[in-house]
Amino acid sequence: MIILFDGVCNFCNASINFLIDRDKKGLFKFAALQSEPGREILAKHHITAITEFDSVILEKDGKLYQKSDAALEIARNMNGGWKLSYVFKIVPKFIRDFVYDIVAKNRYRFMGKMDACRLPTPELRARFL
Repeated sequence: MIILFDGVCNFCNASINFLIDRDKKGLFKFAALQSEPGREILAKHHITAITEFDSVILEKDGKLYQKSDAALEIARNMNGGWKLSYVFKIVPKFIRDFVYDIVAKNRYRFMGKMDACRLPTPELRARFL
């Protein structure tokens, strides 16, 4: 499973760090949406005109999940109690995505923005594309 995220967003990077700390089996790989691997994955799914990097995207089993669907699918594949948050899948998608969009729109205000994508530590490099 590959998670694509906004590589210059501090909120997104904190979320990726949270996932890395809890993904003891190493199920997830990561790539910034702005990176070459990120753009290649999007192009493979015929998404070429992305200009706003405001959605987490999960590629799993050849399928793309975006916004709240991606977040819930990621939680579903995590260890422990995080799987329970998948119960929010019963909430209609337009409501889940509305809340997701509010957070995404304000993420730079909440936690700021970096000038460049994160560079993984040598130990984590294998998990980044």
